Amino acid sequence: MRTRRTPLVAAGAAALALLAACGGGEDAGSGGGEASDDIAVAASDTSCDVDATELEAGTHEFTVTNSGSSVNEFYVYAEGDRIMGEVENIAPGVARSLLVELPAGQYQTACKPGMTGDGIRTDLTVTGESEQLSDDEALQAAVADYTRYVSSQVTALQEQTQAFVTAVQAGDVAQAQALYPVARTYWERIEPVAESFGDLDPRVDARENDVEPGDTWTGFHVLERDLWVTGDLSQSGPVADQLVADIDELATRVQDLQLQPLDLANGALALLDEIASGKVTGEEERYSHTDLWDFQANLDGSQAAVQSLRPAIAEADPDLATALDQAFAATQAELAQYASGDGFVLYTTLTPEQVQGLSDSLNALAAQVSQVPAVVAG
Repeated sequence: MRTRRTPLVAAGAAALALLAACGGGEDAGSGGGEASDDIAVAASDTSCDVDATELEAGTHEFTVTNSGSSVNEFYVYAEGDRIMGEVENIAPGVARSLLVELPAGQYQTACKPGMTGDGIRTDLTVTGESEQLSDDEALQAAVADYTRYVSSQVTALQEQTQAFVTAVQAGDVAQAQALYPVARTYWERIEPVAESFGDLDPRVDARENDVEPGDTWTGFHVLERDLWVTGDLSQSGPVADQLVADIDELATRVQDLQLQPLDLANGALALLDEIASGKVTGEEERYSHTDLWDFQANLDGSQAAVQSLRPAIAEADPDLATALDQAFAATQAELAQYASGDGFVLYTTLTPEQVQGLSDSLNALAAQVSQVPAVVAG
């Protein structure tokens, strides 16, 4: 959803490329599910050629090959730019796959060279009816469980954002700095859900370089800059008020949320993409350097989605269920080394070798999570 700039740490660049490799392509595991087809998407810096513009309702696999020079993304949008599925961080020369369940309706596909802007779009029509993955009792239970998780996180997000904003409006820099990573924890745990609402993510979570010319920069990172760069909160009130309003709007929209099993599977991997593209590089929290709080939150959210699906995964592939447990535990243990009090050390205190250790653990985890969509679709 955002512009990605040159990584700040060399190990972060390696992580980005490695995660892109393990998240897709013919050997990634996501191509083995019960999709009704395999739709080729040829992406470049200037084009996005999708092999099909009319499909039957059901589960479809898109295999996106990036022949351009920029990192690319691929999205399937429903009305209102609601994200039905996405695959990020498609490095040059890399192919990544997306499994997505599409009921009848009008959609658009989009490639985003450079991972910015509205993308190069193609209309997609889906007709007919098909058996839904959510008809399966185990997958129904997974969706219900994860929906409850999202609801609880949104409630906490509202509460913690209000506490953070209250400190900002009071001009209490120290208190606002302490509350900033806490509030963001609840956002980062459910970011794929928030991103699915299209317009909300950039309003809440855009970095300054993400903002299109003529648009106004709003959200958490404006306040992050005010707190850590200028230390001046005298003009921050309107941004703080808008942030509360946007989080409240998210809470309202989530009440009508209708997730599908593949949303959980794809979202779990998308959260690991978030770590590779914005946390491991040190780019996300460029003023506060609280990236490790975000890292933990993304891991929490990814694990919550996978755990909701775990009974279905264990039934279909017991070895994968065990491997996922072990990979999540290993990454959590790697991150726990940098815990400090109720949070973490600042990201800038890590050495390149320590960042590489996090990257290696993340890549091993992503390799396992990338197999989940195919198991769910199967």
